[in-house]
Amino acid sequence: MSAAISSPSPATTSAPSWLYRALRHRSFVIGAVLSLLLVATAALSLVWTPWSPYDMDLANKLSGPSGKHWLGTDAFGRDVASLLMVGARNSILVGVIAVGIGLTIGTALGLLAAAKRGWVEEIIMRLADFTFAFPALLLAIMMTAVFGAGIVNSIIAIGIFYIPTFARVTRASANAVWAREYILAARACGKGTWRITLEHVLPNILSVLIVQTTIQFALAILAEAALSYLGLGTQPPQPSWGRMLSEAQTLMFQAPLLAVWPGVAIALAVLGLNLLGDGLRDLLDPRLSRKR
Repeated sequence: MSAAISSPSPATTSAPSWLYRALRHRSFVIGAVLSLLLVATAALSLVWTPWSPYDMDLANKLSGPSGKHWLGTDAFGRDVASLLMVGARNSILVGVIAVGIGLTIGTALGLLAAAKRGWVEEIIMRLADFTFAFPALLLAIMMTAVFGAGIVNSIIAIGIFYIPTFARVTRASANAVWAREYILAARACGKGTWRITLEHVLPNILSVLIVQTTIQFALAILAEAALSYLGLGTQPPQPSWGRMLSEAQTLMFQAPLLAVWPGVAIALAVLGLNLLGDGLRDLLDPRLSRKR
């Protein structure tokens, strides 16, 4: 009976076999390399940057790439490479906390809806529909009008928007697991609803949540850049890729590279995380793995 109710793992192959398939998956490899580059850049900025991102040198403002300033300087004479490095750290910070809020609360609500069903599920899903009526950008504007602009309000706005996203994904995946035979066997053994949820349902939807987290992390970086571009996100003097784009828009003819560098950074970060999520989806889904 114990074999009948054991939770099947999404990855039934050994670790070396999974690693071999991962290294052959081009989307996963490219996404992993770009994502690791983003994390490494942010980690490096904690201990070293070419120049201080807060020091201004007006005598060398709007200078082009050189041996002294690898990517040039902005309108205040700050080193662009240093700004990009610290901006990566702030983008990751916003993404981790915002996605963490959505993942934690949304997953809990989704599991509750799938386990209880009935009116509990209906209330949670209708609340999710209501939250979807307020996109992250609109929610940030509303919060800014009440509490003022800042990175904390941006994180809260993005996190709240992600709660119904994770709740819907979790509920749909959990409902599919609740219909499986080993769940019936677990019930026959006398296991309660919450024990089944923690021991059987949650482990079997982890692969879906991992992929969803990766994709939403990319969107969080993009949302943070958009909010900072509008002046609602990270505030000076903290560097932000979105605000770098905003400051560069009036200098397109004088120093066009000022808009290129943060734009490329945002594009590579989002591309890398999306490719990583696509690769993880293929590798963690047994059906897709067999097709490949």
